[in-house]
Amino acid sequence: MDLQSLYVPGLKVLNECLLSMASNDTFTAENTGNPHPGDLIEIFRPAYQHWALYLGDGYVINITPVDEGQAAPFSSAKSVFSRKALVRMQLLKEVVGSDSYQISNKYDDKYTPLPVCDIIARAEFLIGQEVSYDLLGNNCEHFVTLLRYGEGVSDQASRAIGAVSFVSAAASAVSLLGLLHNRSRQRHF
Repeated sequence: MDLQSLYVPGLKVLNECLLSMASNDTFTAENTGNPHPGDLIEIFRPAYQHWALYLGDGYVINITPVDEGQAAPFSSAKSVFSRKALVRMQLLKEVVGSDSYQISNKYDDKYTPLPVCDIIARAEFLIGQEVSYDLLGNNCEHFVTLLRYGEGVSDQASRAIGAVSFVSAAASAVSLLGLLHNRSRQRHF
C-alpha cells in the first residue's frame, strides 16, 4: 500500500507520521536530543517533573489546568487541586520555558509502544478536550504514557503515594506509642 495515498488534509502531524513510516522511522529508547513523534518528554520543574508527548515539527501535546492558559502554570499550587485539565498542542520550547527537559521513553522495557501513527492519531483526537485530572491517579505522566503505551503509568505518583503511606504509618505509630505511654502513666497514679 502506498502510504502517501492515505494523506488526510488538515492533519499535518498524522500525514507526517504516515510519510515517516514510509522511511522506516522507528522508536528508540535512546535520548538522542532530537525527539521523534511519539517520544515522551520529561520537563524538570523546580519541585516535580511535567510530562508531554512529542508530536513533530517542534510541537507537543500535554495537559494544563482548565483555568490557566500556559503549560508552565502546572508548577503552580493550583494544579495540585485541579480536578480538570485541558489537552493542548503547544510548541515544546513554550512548554519547557526556562526549565530543562529530556526524552524519556523509560517504560519501553516494560510496555510496548503503540505504532507511531496510532499514538499521533489518539493525541490529535484529544487536542482541545477537557479531561479529568488527579495528581496521584491521573496526572500528566499518566496522560502521555496512556497515549504511548495504551496504559497510564507514573513513577512520580507511585513515589508520592509511597511517601504519603510511610508518613501515615509513622504518624500512626507515634500516636499509638503516645497512647500506650499515657496509659502506663495513668496506672502509676
